[in-house]
Amino acid sequence: MGYHLNFNLIWRHFDKLSNGLLLSVELAIISIAIGALIGLILAICYVSAGRAVRALIAAYVEFVRNVPLILLVYLVFYGLPTAVDIAYSPTVSFILTLSLYAGAYLVEVFRSGLEAVPRGQIDAGKAIGLTPWQRLLHVRLPTMTRITLPALSNTFISLFKDTSVASVIAVPELTYGAQWINFSTFRIIEVYLITTVLYLVTGYVILFGLRQMERYFRVER
Repeated sequence: MGYHLNFNLIWRHFDKLSNGLLLSVELAIISIAIGALIGLILAICYVSAGRAVRALIAAYVEFVRNVPLILLVYLVFYGLPTAVDIAYSPTVSFILTLSLYAGAYLVEVFRSGLEAVPRGQIDAGKAIGLTPWQRLLHVRLPTMTRITLPALSNTFISLFKDTSVASVIAVPELTYGAQWINFSTFRIIEVYLITTVLYLVTGYVILFGLRQMERYFRVER
């Protein structure tokens, strides 16, 4: 007999998918916020500090960007607690991993944004007597933020999709919910079809909102 689609069993457990979707969005939001803070601090250090600090930051960026995310998840969840004798939940572990992962990418984004600030704006800040810290806070950072918004939007969308990796350490996000339903009902096509639609629709809704924000804050050339 051929395979017959039956979505009834999926709808009975749809709360696993809806709750998982909400957690996926939350994981992405928290991770992009922490990752942006990491990336911004390191980018400022990179453009203003000496060669040794730049080398350390570059090593962090190269390491994270060239190691698969799933391996980083295993290292932080299984390896780090063993090495330093600490304990944390799978959710906290994944947020830490995804934040460090996002930070490595955002270092380059923010560094490029800081270097793209027109020299004339910085000189104007000097001319009116702003200190280096004031120039950074009131001149460079606002302009850099507007310049880097498209890259930040793309990073957030990527992180939202990357939350699916959290299923390997039993974080109950969307993909984990889909796996649970699959193992309970054996309706493989139905559950992953619905999960795909949820990822696509949510991703496009997020993208639409971010694009509207980009248009509002767009830097006119």
